[in-house]
Amino acid sequence: MDGPLDLYRASREELIAVIVRQREQIADLEQRLGRQEAELTALRVTIGRLSERIGGLLAAAEPTPGDEPAGPASGMPGLKPAGTGRTRPATPPPRKRRAQGYGRKRMRPTARQVHALAHCPHCRTSLQGGTVKRTREVIEVMPSPVLVTEHVYLERRCPRCGGIWLPGPELEGLVVGQGRLGVGLLSLIATLREELRLPVAGIQWYLEAVHGLSLSVGAIVGALHTVAARAQTAVGGLRQAIRASPVLHVDETGWREDGTNGYLWTFSTATTRVFLRGSRERSVLEGEIGADYPGVLVSDFYAAYTGYAGRHQYCWAHLLRDVDELVAQQRQDAAVVGWADGVHALYQRATVAATLPAAAARRRARQEHEAALGTLCAPYLGVAAAPQRGLCARISRHLSGLFVFVEDPVVPATNNAAERSLRHLVTVRKISGGTRSSAGTQTRMTLASLFGTWRLQALNPLAACRALLANPQL
Repeated sequence: MDGPLDLYRASREELIAVIVRQREQIADLEQRLGRQEAELTALRVTIGRLSERIGGLLAAAEPTPGDEPAGPASGMPGLKPAGTGRTRPATPPPRKRRAQGYGRKRMRPTARQVHALAHCPHCRTSLQGGTVKRTREVIEVMPSPVLVTEHVYLERRCPRCGGIWLPGPELEGLVVGQGRLGVGLLSLIATLREELRLPVAGIQWYLEAVHGLSLSVGAIVGALHTVAARAQTAVGGLRQAIRASPVLHVDETGWREDGTNGYLWTFSTATTRVFLRGSRERSVLEGEIGADYPGVLVSDFYAAYTGYAGRHQYCWAHLLRDVDELVAQQRQDAAVVGWADGVHALYQRATVAATLPAAAARRRARQEHEAALGTLCAPYLGVAAAPQRGLCARISRHLSGLFVFVEDPVVPATNNAAERSLRHLVTVRKISGGTRSSAGTQTRMTLASLFGTWRLQALNPLAACRALLANPQL
């Protein structure tokens, strides 16, 4: 067998022969590449048509709540008709009737004034007695003056032993520490600030106009700090409650302190809310709930949450919003529209499966939905030109955390609880720009945690705050 040709010593004829053979090989490779590109284009068209058809099949049928969800092989029919998966239903649900009409609710009268004529308008004869023809209720609130109590402590000498005695403060439950503002006034200021979201100047005006009480801005701010300091034990109890909760909603938003950027975190359960400010790193999350939190963490797809090792339920509202944004950008792409309809239909089907009474059926439904969604996204993971490739990759990475709500009915499918808990603080941030000091931030977070928790528990915040100040151990 001849060895390889030495191109440095080869003759002109030998080099020409090598070039001819290489040209023939290149031409053959180009033909093969062209055929493969044509096959790849045909496969992409087929995948697009199949995705469109799968989306239509998934969104075609409407299951009943008692039916067991079908697996991937049966097409996983959804609840919404094809092509209209993200539109409102044609017939809106009936409006919920109020428990009672508060506009016409009569109150127990605290005073009664009788209207009757003393003389006949025609002949001036004196009139007596009478029957009730009609009544009319007038509700009025009168400004109440501030109540200032001066506590005088008398020193007395015992005539028998000569001892001099002075009584103790005896003001437990009336004031906090050495302050002069009573617990009722402190509770009112904190409630006006946190529940009604009044600025300090607005609280100052209200106290002056309604109660005749003149307080400086510093006194009102100091009252808020006093309430927050008194509530540290209670907030510690709230932190213990969220760590023991089986489901925890987490979210974050920007919050500036003295012009420095930072992030406001919310940790919410069905009955408890805790707020704190820190960085946006995962260390804030782990520092608040620990690295071994045993419950289910409900969150969006931010990296601080996706890197957390515990159990997860990722928010479907965020995912479907991103899917809809992709459809808005690729309306002419039938494959994208069909794929999006399939994702929506699978979610709707999963919400029905979550109502199944048997735990084994819910567990099986979770596995089937995970498999169906993985199958729907798999064809696009290796296609760089596919618009849905990024979302498919995200779904594949976090597939095990998308259908936890199907198996466990206690776990919601969205992170709306955390979003709602942040809403009023986002409004405050847009108005005020944040806080000016670390003490102000700490007070704001403490009051938001207290009043947010009382709001969830349907407690009267004014009464709850007064009880906390009067009984700090609660």
